[in-house]
Amino acid sequence: MDSRHSRALLTVVVLCFGGMSVALTQTLVIPIQGELPGLLGTSVANAGWVVTITLLTAAVVMPIGGRLGDLFGKPRVITASAAILVIGSIVCALSDSLVPMLIGRGLQGMAMSFIPVSIALIREIVPADMANSAIAAVSATLGVGGAIGLPLSAWVAQTFSWHALFWMSAILAAVLTIAVLTLVPQVHDGQGGRVDVGGAVLLAVGLVGVLVGVSKGYEWGWTSPGTLASILGGLVALVLFGLFELRQSEPLVDLRVTARRPVLLTNLAAVAIGFGMMAQSIVVPQLLELPKATGHGLGQSVLEAGLWMAPGGLVMMAFAPISSKLMTGVGAKRTLMLGASVLGAGYLVAFFLMNAPWQLLIASAVVCAGVGIGYAAMPTLILNSTPEHEAGSAVGVNALMRSVGTTVAAAVMVSILSGSINAMGVPSRDAYELCFLVGAVAAFVGVAITALVPQSRRKDADADAVEGELDEALPA
Repeated sequence: MDSRHSRALLTVVVLCFGGMSVALTQTLVIPIQGELPGLLGTSVANAGWVVTITLLTAAVVMPIGGRLGDLFGKPRVITASAAILVIGSIVCALSDSLVPMLIGRGLQGMAMSFIPVSIALIREIVPADMANSAIAAVSATLGVGGAIGLPLSAWVAQTFSWHALFWMSAILAAVLTIAVLTLVPQVHDGQGGRVDVGGAVLLAVGLVGVLVGVSKGYEWGWTSPGTLASILGGLVALVLFGLFELRQSEPLVDLRVTARRPVLLTNLAAVAIGFGMMAQSIVVPQLLELPKATGHGLGQSVLEAGLWMAPGGLVMMAFAPISSKLMTGVGAKRTLMLGASVLGAGYLVAFFLMNAPWQLLIASAVVCAGVGIGYAAMPTLILNSTPEHEAGSAVGVNALMRSVGTTVAAAVMVSILSGSINAMGVPSRDAYELCFLVGAVAAFVGVAITALVPQSRRKDADADAVEGELDEALPA
């Protein structure tokens, strides 16, 4: 391996570490979620926002962060994301009440723009023959960080204290910030221009409205004034966002590019596949932790449940290089179709094998294998159909669509499970089986949508044109 490949590999390792560190925050508080009302001196409903606000800010920031990367340079945005994660983690670590905790968790969610911007940066800083492998590896960290985070967080909370969870996150983020500054090439890839503040505000209002309404619909009531006002108000804001963006010379999101058939269909597939990924993250832990006395529960502790699910994250990472070879051999489109098919097959396995922890481990591993194969193909399809100067924004929108899928999945799974409480006060076995079937259907819908994506061939940038700049920017 020559020096340029070695330096590029080191950069990819840093970006993967960053992706896992950022994704870890998504599951960081799940082991202590039931204790949060007492820890923060608040109600159960208010404590739920400690999880929700991170998902909301992540969804809003990913397309905005991608656009900022296109304007001012992707290395600057990923450095800022890492620094924001440090600040947010410290704020949470020092918090003992709800408001500062929500501020810190919101900042942690904002750091999620690190992942899509890193994926967009890879095309510029690694040799063409490494691009697919690098994109696959960084894409996989989104799931790996979440999967590993569950048992790790449970162990830290049980062994030390709940504040230690956030000190751990702060230390990881501080190491990441230093690594990004010293090991990631600080290429000057910003295109310049102005920030579309009006578009950012409308997008934020629209996304928050819709996602809050969807995520809180069961709790508030699907026909309650609050739910309807939130969803409808969000949709109105998104329509206004679209009309506003079409009139801008430098829009936050170029809707004309987003409306191109390859990009549009890939983003729709991202919603379906994001739905499929999230379903098992909600249903499997519940099945594992239900008491055995229910007849279908498996009686595992939070830590044990996390350990049963942790191998799924490792499987996801193991399949990243396989995804890379598939993209090189058969193309990103067929790779995404295969990944979504494996994802759906995993849910069918879970439908028939849910009587023991090891059976759910197998099903979860199959699901995660599908995610590992397919997740890398989505940004590759987007990058193949998007101008380089809009790569960050386009990948950010794709990441947003996956977040929309996961949010809708959470709402649907909660509604199914909560709507079938039996005499013992827990969801019935039939409800869990229905959740697995719905997850399978979502994944196979993703296969069908991807099949409609037209073939796209993007000429790789001439490596010689950027080699001189990279040699200057990369550390010796």
